[in-house]
Amino acid sequence: MSEPPLLEVAGLVTSFETEQGLLRAVDGVSFSVAKGQTLGIVGESGCGKSVTAMSIIQLLPQPAGKILGGQVLFHGQNLLGLGDSAMRRIRGAKIGVVFQEPMTALNPVHRIGRQLSETFRLHSKMSKREAWDASIEMLRLVRIPSPEERISDYPHQLSGGMRQRVVIAIALACRPDLLIADEPTTALDVTVQAQILDLMKRLQAEMGMGIILITHDLGVIAESCDEVVVMYAGRVVERAPVRELFAQPRHAYTRGLLASIPRLDAPRKSRLATIPGRVAGLDEVVSGCRFCQRMGRTPSTGKNRPPFLEIAPGHWVEACPLCYDE
Repeated sequence: MSEPPLLEVAGLVTSFETEQGLLRAVDGVSFSVAKGQTLGIVGESGCGKSVTAMSIIQLLPQPAGKILGGQVLFHGQNLLGLGDSAMRRIRGAKIGVVFQEPMTALNPVHRIGRQLSETFRLHSKMSKREAWDASIEMLRLVRIPSPEERISDYPHQLSGGMRQRVVIAIALACRPDLLIADEPTTALDVTVQAQILDLMKRLQAEMGMGIILITHDLGVIAESCDEVVVMYAGRVVERAPVRELFAQPRHAYTRGLLASIPRLDAPRKSRLATIPGRVAGLDEVVSGCRFCQRMGRTPSTGKNRPPFLEIAPGHWVEACPLCYDE
């Protein structure tokens, strides 16, 4: 029998309370992550990627953010049924998080060692000395040179790449089973970006953890992920193994994203392809096909959401007849 997934998200619905009422930011999202697997979530800004991640670990802005439906099964346990104290024992210990904007995630008034050792003391019941020594080992694990000296530095004394490694060290301090990395290479140059991605791959191989990698960069997805979830306007429009998705994208939105990547074989000064329009606001989205809404056409499914079909083993598509390439 196959091993059950490490994480299984089924029918997740997340809304925010606004002056216009409850608006859905995540609308029936489903996916799973196996042990040792890297799942990439890609889409434009405002498509619900980060809200999905924060829903998994229940760190939505309060009191506005509300999870209205679905399941988040982690090791078979539904996290949505747990209280705050139980979730605090899981966050950091079993599920590590590299938050969006990691360059500013560190507290500028505390030394690196204090911020890193706090994780050990909260989840591992270590003494102050033991936590300090464990923090030095984590800095060594993420390839920070002279960790015995760097541990006493403030964040502003470190380069962007070094700060990124510290954030990853904090997320991996308790050797979690699952790492959620929300745009972990934002604002880094390509050389440091490659080092960070290689670091995450190496640590994943050593620890056997699953990774959810949220990014705008399709190049990062192609290089780092086993499976890809494409999100648009709060919904999953396509999900497939990474090689198949890049070789045979079947949804019009996925094809638009891939067409927007600059190519070395394109003629000089050629115009980059773009997707017309913009992602609809939460108060503007329709219940039918939302990509048809963006393209200014009437969806053939009317006000009904297109079915989500498995068109090949492991390859799922939101099958709007106007957006789905058979």
